[in-house]
Amino acid sequence: MSLALALSSSVLLAGCGVLPGGDGDRTVTVWLMRGSASSEFVEGFTEDFEKEHDGIDLDVRVQEWTGIGTKVKNALKEEDGDGPDVIEVGNTQVAQYVDEGGLYDLTLESARDLGMNDWLPGLAEPGRYRGAQYGIPWYAANRVVIYNKDLFAQAGVKSPPRTREEWITATEKLNSGGNQGIYLAGQDWYTLAGFIWDEGGELAKETKESSGDWRGSLHTPAAQRGMEFYQRLQALGEGPRNADEEHPSQAGVFAGGDVAQIVTVPGAARAIEEKNPKLKGKLGYFPIPGKKAGKPGAVFTGGSDLVVPEHSDDHKGAVEVIEALAGKKWQTELARTMNYVPNKAKLAPAVAGEEGVAAMAAGAANGRATPNSPRWAGVEADNPIKDYMTQVLMGGDPQAEARKASDQITEALNVGGL
Repeated sequence: MSLALALSSSVLLAGCGVLPGGDGDRTVTVWLMRGSASSEFVEGFTEDFEKEHDGIDLDVRVQEWTGIGTKVKNALKEEDGDGPDVIEVGNTQVAQYVDEGGLYDLTLESARDLGMNDWLPGLAEPGRYRGAQYGIPWYAANRVVIYNKDLFAQAGVKSPPRTREEWITATEKLNSGGNQGIYLAGQDWYTLAGFIWDEGGELAKETKESSGDWRGSLHTPAAQRGMEFYQRLQALGEGPRNADEEHPSQAGVFAGGDVAQIVTVPGAARAIEEKNPKLKGKLGYFPIPGKKAGKPGAVFTGGSDLVVPEHSDDHKGAVEVIEALAGKKWQTELARTMNYVPNKAKLAPAVAGEEGVAAMAAGAANGRATPNSPRWAGVEADNPIKDYMTQVLMGGDPQAEARKASDQITEALNVGGL
């Protein structure tokens, strides 16, 4: 699932139609999602690309998130060359599209022209399926810790914590005087996933590479340690144990002024400040701490990949567009204008001047994605991880509840078969 959907209220592309190119001999049609790039970015990219690629027109069409899955699947079935040549998709959607057929294998181009060895793993890994690269990383977004600088100062916490244990210690100090040390909802499973990955665990694991046989892994010792840490941290605030971070909106709760920290994307600061203008200039950001200083904790990386339909009538032109969009020049421009994380860690200096985005970029270097199964969406549709978390936080047996959730995940990923 792409975090661009959550961030799309920032700067939107003008209209929902077409940004046409010039008078070239060939037309490459590109589908980008609403909110992924500003109209100024698209116009600048189009002009520059057409100038650098004589004979190619770009036809950039803005798509809505609602119903996009069906629209992409239909486009991938187009066999007459009238469909799009490049499509932006959520990074965790690639496997599903490959499994259903219709994507062009970009492995050769990835190794030869696109610098695949430098890509952020949270974008690159879900774009790879059964040994081949189909999705090219475009941009990333992930969670950080937003904190109230005034409450940190009042509690004597002089700097952001660097390790998970320092985080617990600081949050214990902050959880006093009527203030919540942290507001962490009981069903924030993306944050839990990071703690599980830090411990060496997984949400689910394929029994053998490319076998398609997946097993839920929440009951393993490593995953259990991740849940134990979540439980310790969640107790240092009043987050609901039986709801996720949107029920109620954690940004709204934080805006009340008595919460020291929340785990969310940096863009949530805008909603916080709109609800409580007194907090403007008082918000700080730091990467989710890891187990050791110097290495941020693992985080779920959302964002977008670029794919090419198998039936495109201009694979060469499509690859040239992707090479430009995913290259240093336009990655830097996208990061600066949209406050996203570039697709390569070495491009992170492009957002160094933005505190929230810089924290996000630091975390993205240790980012991950959900299990790369085409059926993972079925797990999220009736998410057993959420119920597992609630049951443990309310006193249930951690191992028994984890085993139950693992079995449910296994069943969902293997179409009813354990």
